[in-house]
Amino acid sequence: MTDDLARLRSRLEELHGLEAIGMLLAWDQRTVMPGAGSQLRGRHLGLLQRLGHEQLIEPEMGRLLDELAPVADSLDPDSDDAALVRLARRLYDKAVRVPPELTSQMARVAAESAPIWVEAKATSSFARFLPALERNLELRHRYVECFEPREEPYDILLDDFEPEMETAEVRRIFDEIKPHLAALAGEQRDRDVDDSFLAGDYPVERQVALAREVVDLFGTRPDTWRIDPTEHPFAGGAGIDDIRITTHYHPGNLDSFFATMHEYGHGLYEHQIPRRIESLPIGTGASLGLHESQSRLWENLVGRSLPFWRFFYPRLRETFPEQLRGVDLERFYAGINKVQPSLIRIHADEVTYGMHVILRFELEQDMINGRLELRDLPDAWNAKMHEYLGVDVPDDARGVLQDMHWSSGAVGYFSTYLLGTVMSLQIWEKAADDVDGLEELVGRGEFTPLREWLAENVHAHGRKYSPQETLRRATGSTIDARPYVAYLTRKFGAPVAV
Repeated sequence: MTDDLARLRSRLEELHGLEAIGMLLAWDQRTVMPGAGSQLRGRHLGLLQRLGHEQLIEPEMGRLLDELAPVADSLDPDSDDAALVRLARRLYDKAVRVPPELTSQMARVAAESAPIWVEAKATSSFARFLPALERNLELRHRYVECFEPREEPYDILLDDFEPEMETAEVRRIFDEIKPHLAALAGEQRDRDVDDSFLAGDYPVERQVALAREVVDLFGTRPDTWRIDPTEHPFAGGAGIDDIRITTHYHPGNLDSFFATMHEYGHGLYEHQIPRRIESLPIGTGASLGLHESQSRLWENLVGRSLPFWRFFYPRLRETFPEQLRGVDLERFYAGINKVQPSLIRIHADEVTYGMHVILRFELEQDMINGRLELRDLPDAWNAKMHEYLGVDVPDDARGVLQDMHWSSGAVGYFSTYLLGTVMSLQIWEKAADDVDGLEELVGRGEFTPLREWLAENVHAHGRKYSPQETLRRATGSTIDARPYVAYLTRKFGAPVAV
């Protein structure tokens, strides 16, 4: 290793450490921090962001990258060092365009907006949230202006979440998917599926115990994970041995069970990053889309599958005997897979879920391109919900305020949920080809072979490659909607015999 490469690694380890500290502060704010501390927490997060940004763009970093360019060309392109130099150059070239004070302000305002969103959602008051949304969006406009003009300004924001993906490509994929989702939803509309048992008295303390049980069942290393309650579920932590997932418990339903499985997928991705790169920027997930492929895989392809419930349903009935008395496996499986347009994205069925994401993707572009006044956002939201899902939104809490992302300025994020869902099918199909009897293993509650396959084929790459190259190495193909459409057609195109 050259001296310059050693110095680059040292600097990048410090940057990665600052990001980890920031993630812990954000986790703390959204789980246990007293609400009145948000202003101070915003200043702390803004300070961390500015310090990291200034360190990334200082002249010595540019000099190191220039000196290392010919060295990197001589390295094995699949080596950790070559990947580190590639990623560092990409991060530097983007960051050097943006004033550190701007990114600091973006972090501060996002932290300050979080409790405002919580209050606005609790009171169903978009007016209470509007000033915070306006501040966040104004800062995103300033961020976009730091870059060369693009035909699609949204590309600049999207790239922060799904590197090298362009808005036009996302739109093409979504346009391919939309008619299939609409057709399947229409076919299911008249099917009589009784899911009334899913609403009832489900004591939270039993849900908490069950969440811990399913995470242990799926598999972790000892003393490395924790699960906490929060308003909007998310996954975080500071490294491969500090995984923190959250969920939202409601005594009236079992939604927390599926939210926990979703966040497990996120946590597992970071948990299985190779130790040799855990302290470097390449030692994390390749993109939010690939992260979502992991969470949607565990939530849906495992957690809503018939093999899983053949194994786990007796345990669920043991936990909630009164609530599930008289509900056999066939009725339960049909109930948790019922296709019915609904208000809330994170509780949506597999067919209508995509329309929730497409709606947000389209609204974000209207917001960024100035085609929509923010004060009119609830009306635009409600109109699209009626058009796409046939649902009338009764209030802002169950409409435009249901997701926390815009309170943190995460404009450009939403499309990754559906991109990840699409990729999850490609990954699952390849895993099923490679792991003998994968569905039978799931039906016996044996998840080690699936975890190990994901570790070797997805997680081991970390952020060494672009998201689509990572997907290609795992599955042999870049993103392809056909397996996703075929899966939905198989599962929901006709009744499934149990």
